[in-house]
Amino acid sequence: MSDEQLMDMVKKGKLEFLSRLFDRYHTKLYNFFLRLTHDASLSEDLVQNVFERIIKYRKSYRGDAPFKAWMYQIARNVRTDHYRLNKIKVDDSVKPGHLNLWTNTHHEVMEQQERNKELTQAIMKLKPEYREVLWLGWFEKMNYSEVGEIMGISVSNVKVRMHRAIKQLRTHYNKSSCL
Repeated sequence: MSDEQLMDMVKKGKLEFLSRLFDRYHTKLYNFFLRLTHDASLSEDLVQNVFERIIKYRKSYRGDAPFKAWMYQIARNVRTDHYRLNKIKVDDSVKPGHLNLWTNTHHEVMEQQERNKELTQAIMKLKPEYREVLWLGWFEKMNYSEVGEIMGISVSNVKVRMHRAIKQLRTHYNKSSCL
């Protein structure tokens, strides 16, 4: 079943179909939050909150847009609400620490790991809205109109943010061979 068909079943009150959506997206959402918050525990909590809101607002799902876009809009709102409710300012200058954005399955070569580490640190230096555009566009492979819909901005604004994000990445990461 497609995501939209599963969500339609959830909308009709058949909540057992939500487990399939959870299986498909909980890791992606966790990684999305982790790259934005840099906090594993918080990321787990935010993923749970997304699925709680999916249940709560299931009747508002219209099905005229991809489920994935609707879900990521909820995810953005969950993250924003967390910071607003806890009166935490989203930090524009995140300290990258030892967080690694890359899974090292078959990339065990030391040189590749070093490049990944440098790129990860460069991504962490970007403003949150630039990291978010990169994450949705590059890692989630969404097109600009989907990213714009999720972020509530125009396609041209998505393009501008993506351009600026890449430009800043090149500044922070002087080995442009990876970009």
